This record gives sequence, C-alpha cells and structure tokens, in this order.
Amino acid sequence: MLFRSPDPAQFRHTLKDGTVVYLAPSHEFPLINLTMTFKGGSNLDPADMVGLAGMTGRMVRDGGTTTMKPGELDEAFDFMATQANASCGDTTSSASLNCLKSNFDESLKLFVDMLRNPGFDTGRLETNRGQALEGIKQRNDDARGIIGREWSALLYGRDHFEARQSTEKGIKSITPDAMRELHKRIFNPGNVIVAVSGDFEPKDMLAKLETAFTGWERGAVLADPVAPTQVLKPGLYHVQKDIPQGKVQIGLRSIKRDDPDYIPYMMLNDILGGGGFTSRIMTQVRSNEGLAYSAGSRMSPKVYYPGEWRGSFESKSPTVALATKIVLDEMQKIRDNPVTDEELETTKKQIIETFPRTFESKPAMLGVFVGDEWTNRPKDYWKTLRDKVNAVTK
Repeated sequence: MLFRSPDPAQFRHTLKDGTVVYLAPSHEFPLINLTMTFKGGSNLDPADMVGLAGMTGRMVRDGGTTTMKPGELDEAFDFMATQANASCGDTTSSASLNCLKSNFDESLKLFVDMLRNPGFDTGRLETNRGQALEGIKQRNDDARGIIGREWSALLYGRDHFEARQSTEKGIKSITPDAMRELHKRIFNPGNVIVAVSGDFEPKDMLAKLETAFTGWERGAVLADPVAPTQVLKPGLYHVQKDIPQGKVQIGLRSIKRDDPDYIPYMMLNDILGGGGFTSRIMTQVRSNEGLAYSAGSRMSPKVYYPGEWRGSFESKSPTVALATKIVLDEMQKIRDNPVTDEELETTKKQIIETFPRTFESKPAMLGVFVGDEWTNRPKDYWKTLRDKVNAVTK
C-alpha cells in the first residue's frame, strides 16, 4: 500500500488567544509528551554578549522559579518522574515536558510556571557560567571544533551569528536582568507553537492548555534571522595543529531550502558523497584507496538564506593531498558527465523508501508540522515529494 503523508490540518488547532496547537493522541502508553517551539535563539545574542541565549535557555530550567528554589523545582519534577527541559538553539528555542498521564495536570502547572516565571538563581548561574568558561578554555583541544569554527567564519563571516564565538568577557557580562529581557522576547504565547502527543483526549487537552495560558502575557512573533553579508573568498585555508591526521572540508555556499532545484541538488549530493557506501567520494577515498575511515559530502540548505555544501574527510597527514585530489576530481566528474542510470535509480529508491520514516512516530510527525509552519514550507511539499523525485532525469 502506497504511503501517503499525513495532513497537518487534521492535527492543527487554535486556542482562543490565537496560539497554534498540534495534537496527536495515542493511547498505547499512559504517557504525554508536550513540546513548545519558540522563534528566536542565539541569532538574538548581542555582539558583546554571545552565549546569552544559550545561558538563558539553560537557566529557564536550572534557575528555579520566582517562588521555588532550583532544588525545590528539581525535587518536584523528580517526585513525579517528570522530565522537563528548556534550551535555545540558533534560530529557535524549545521547552519540553514528558510525564505520566496520571500527573499531567500537576506537571503542566509546574512546567508553565517554570516558563512564565523563571527565577534565574544566581548560584546556578555561576555554576553554568563556570562550565561555559571552561568550555572556552578547551575550545582548541579538539581539531574538529577548530575546523568547524573556522569553516563557519569563512562561509558566513565572523560577525554573523552562524560563526560568532563566545568570549570570557561576554560570558562574564551575562546577568539575570539580561536573561529576563531575552526570556520575555522569546518565551511567550505570541511566539510559540505547541505540539502534544500521547494518552489524552483532544477536547480535554485544549481546555487544559487554555487554562495554563490564561494570564500569560502575549508578545509578538520575532523577526526572521538576518542573512549574512560575507562574500566567500575561494582559497586554501589551513590551521596548524600537531596531530597525525588532517581534517579537510571542501565546499561553498549552496541554496535556500525552497529553491526549485532543491530535490535534484539533494539527489546529486546523495550520489556524489551523501549516500554512504554507495556514494562516489566514499567509494574512491575509502573503499578503493583506503585513505580515510569516513568520507562524504553534505548539502545543508538554509531556510532564510543560502546554506552550504561541503565534502569532508579525515586522513593521515601524508595522504591528505591525495585524498583532496580525489574529492576534487569527483566533483569535476559529476559536473562534466551525467550520472549513471544505476546511480539515479539507487538514489530515487533510497529517498522514496525512507520517506515514511519522517512520520514514523507521533512526536516526529508533529515536529515536522511545527517546523514547516514556522518556516512557511510549501503546503504540498510532502504530498508531491515522491512525484518530484521520480521526475528527476540525468
């Protein structure tokens, strides 16, 4: 039977205050999973206080509330075997609650209090600040961290949030007041989409959420992230580190997620280096030449501005140049000549046969719906994906 992607409209609801809620009941286990996704994250960090959003997200959970000390909040959640978390990413922030159906009401009340009235306890702040400062000290210990940092700076510019790095001065300047100001902008009902899956009845859940959101000041939806202004300068960039292995990334800026040619690009990358052991880069660099344990490529389009494409591998220092030449040769070959019929058929099957996994669980399905709504993905994207893949020619 041909799999058909679920219709988001069948799961979408709206509270009286306008908050969008996606509900997916499932009565297999007496558990409820609730996730709130907010717009905005580290893209909102001031230039002189990079790390503010990350610290704010951690402290929403770790810092207690205005009426409960951190230890009391931890103990209350632990007593109910409830998991509650909050975090801020690059362009979105989230808070999640996972609990038994039997104590959902009490867990939700505590969870919403945590989000609405964070305490930003100074003792917990100093603990988190110390961990962040230690992370800065260790930032150059791992070569992977170094190459990732420098790669982002080259592609997006050191002044863009994609590449900005926290500093000791910036971390030390983070205060509870600065976190409260950012928290108020991000964590509010006017800037959130809610997703709930598990053992509940939709009508009852909507009523519980209505009550929970009552009196919570509704802010505004935050603006889209600012696009980078960096102009990529082609060249060879090298960071010296005394290790017996070279870590290499080769690439360029690519496309936006909703580019009309996104699907052909995705398939082309799958053949070149994204398809694991069936891809050309892996076959040549690892299987045929034995120069690297892992090698491949990744295309990462961005929603609001062009993303990147990169080929990468790790190889012994004496064989880095040879492996680099092989990757560049494979890039040139796939530009100059059509892919084979077998390669095209393999990547089509791979995409189509794994497509249902996108919706294999209720939380995953709702996560897709929430992400698509926040980023305005074309409504027919999932319904037409299979046909668009099959239509791609050499």
